[in-house]
Amino acid sequence: MVIALALVLLLSAYPVSLRLQYVGEPAADTRTRNHDALWLGHAWVDGRKTAADVTALAQQLKGTGIRDLYVHTGPLEHDGSLPLAKISPKARWFTEAMRTAAPDVRVQAWLGDVVQPGKDPGMDLDDPAVRTRVVASAKAVLDQGFQGIHYDFEPVKSGSQGFLAVLDATRALGVPLSVAAAQIDPLWQLHRIPIDKWWSQEYFGEVARRVEQIAVMSYDTAMPLESLYGGYVAKQTKLALEVAPASTDLLMGLPAYWESKPSHWGHAETVEAAVRGARLGLGTSDRQNFGLALYVDFTATPANWAAYRDGWCTAP
Repeated sequence: MVIALALVLLLSAYPVSLRLQYVGEPAADTRTRNHDALWLGHAWVDGRKTAADVTALAQQLKGTGIRDLYVHTGPLEHDGSLPLAKISPKARWFTEAMRTAAPDVRVQAWLGDVVQPGKDPGMDLDDPAVRTRVVASAKAVLDQGFQGIHYDFEPVKSGSQGFLAVLDATRALGVPLSVAAAQIDPLWQLHRIPIDKWWSQEYFGEVARRVEQIAVMSYDTAMPLESLYGGYVAKQTKLALEVAPASTDLLMGLPAYWESKPSHWGHAETVEAAVRGARLGLGTSDRQNFGLALYVDFTATPANWAAYRDGWCTAP
């Protein structure tokens, strides 16, 4: 009875604590530090986009802090291989076109897959042969002119040594490495629940120490209210700042898409709330290698872009 009561009190206090995270005004200097990013869909490398689209994209990036593009160049096969010529025949065209249109923007290849044990069938990152093929696939896309590798493996279990091993092996390629990261445990030991949704703060730090950039997928939180979602992002930002090394770029994801389902309520998970929450979480920190990452280009609306620009890129 006592344990049940304690659990009820803990769960009832949790939303209150999130709402308090969203109170107040962000510091005036919590604006873009020119370390932002944008996830781009597969259409940019499979032939659906044109030179005019590249020109328009370069124009859209002007006046923002976006300096990295994560371009969907996979997905990888479950064995780690990549039929690059088949699924991304315009990869080299895109990297060359972007280098001409926006030479200050870095173009990274976004590679990933669903992984075991959370997904079966899925990639087994504990298998050395699979990891070897993943790194070979990364090298193949670099040969197409990409300037870095961005991994998005889901759901990576907190503590996964196979994931850390593939990061270590990829770093040996000598190019920028970034990852899409799970959220950090918002409650004590929540990462131990067998749904592979959260990482422990300690494991997040282990990953962050192995990469140049870590972008938190700070969406699909099941928060029912905008204020709770914004408070959740503020808390995630604080937790990540505590363990991400000063040498690693830390980015918080912005949900530039609309869904209404138990894991993601579109009326609550807004770009506006994410931007404000990240700014509140950043506080008065002078950390310069901090940014926001828009997910994803093909669902982002003009209103999403305006919320990002007005809330983060425009001086007060």
